[in-house]
Amino acid sequence: MDFWTQCPEVENSSGRVYDTVMELETEELMVKQTYITEEEQRKCRKVADTFRELEDVDVVVVDVGRYGFVKLQYYSPQKGFENDYTFTESIRLFEDLWEEWLHTQLIVLAKEMKIEDVDYDDIFKRLPEEKQKELMGWKQRFAEIAGIEIQ
Repeated sequence: MDFWTQCPEVENSSGRVYDTVMELETEELMVKQTYITEEEQRKCRKVADTFRELEDVDVVVVDVGRYGFVKLQYYSPQKGFENDYTFTESIRLFEDLWEEWLHTQLIVLAKEMKIEDVDYDDIFKRLPEEKQKELMGWKQRFAEIAGIEIQ
């Protein structure tokens, strides 16, 4: 005996049970849920634009509409992007992209200083105090450009 013939609601449906169930599930999934507010979307767009130069080092930020913003990282033609991170809060996106920017600067400086082991904290500590202040000053400048308040 077939399971479907044991259900009186479906017994006379002449084989359309699967289609009916799929239509109901599809309707439920089509209810649009928003994961980011319009205000945060606008702020995140500004943050992404502020750090656009990171595209040169394989970091791309994409506006995915009601889902927020996705940071894609480490592209290869065979696999696509290795990492993806979703953001719905502009301050979190800002902090993440700031860290990416700072790390790219530290990598360049490490090469210039002939440091082989890339430990960001160690590289930063080896820099002259003036250079450390210069790099950290960029965080405030980026925040102002992006319209983000930082502590």
